[in-house]
Amino acid sequence: MTDSLHVNTDVEKDAFWIRPAGSDDLAAMTRLLQELFAIETEFEEDPEKQRCGLQMLLDSSQAGIWIAERRGRVVGMVAMQLMISTAEGGLSGLVEDLVVSSAYRRRGLGKALLDAAVQWAREQGATQIQLLADGHNVPAIIFYRKLDWKQTNRIALRRSI
Repeated sequence: MTDSLHVNTDVEKDAFWIRPAGSDDLAAMTRLLQELFAIETEFEEDPEKQRCGLQMLLDSSQAGIWIAERRGRVVGMVAMQLMISTAEGGLSGLVEDLVVSSAYRRRGLGKALLDAAVQWAREQGATQIQLLADGHNVPAIIFYRKLDWKQTNRIALRRSI
């Protein structure tokens, strides 16, 4: 997994670090998901389910989670997992969650987190990266477009089992 990465900011006292997440970060990441799910209302907040899912990602050799940290506090995270793409004939990365706490947005953390996750997926042999975004989360869609993510014609369908 990618080592820690220093994110340069305008003021050194405002420095952030991007690093792989560990089990000690579960509570902070669960809080970040609560903030994300307040925006993306399609999902219900259930801290125990979110903690369980995060632990499964941490335990998987086919996934990784990176966090943005400032002064020992987790202020952002991204999760990436690998899947097999028949269209690509190989691995594809899926961004599971990307969230930066509202007080720390617009400082380059989202981009730095995505860069770390994409670099890991590339090192694993993935040839493309995908993500799903809430259609009502306009700031997120603008953010992804600025980073050259392209919208596809596919739609997401979901069914509980």
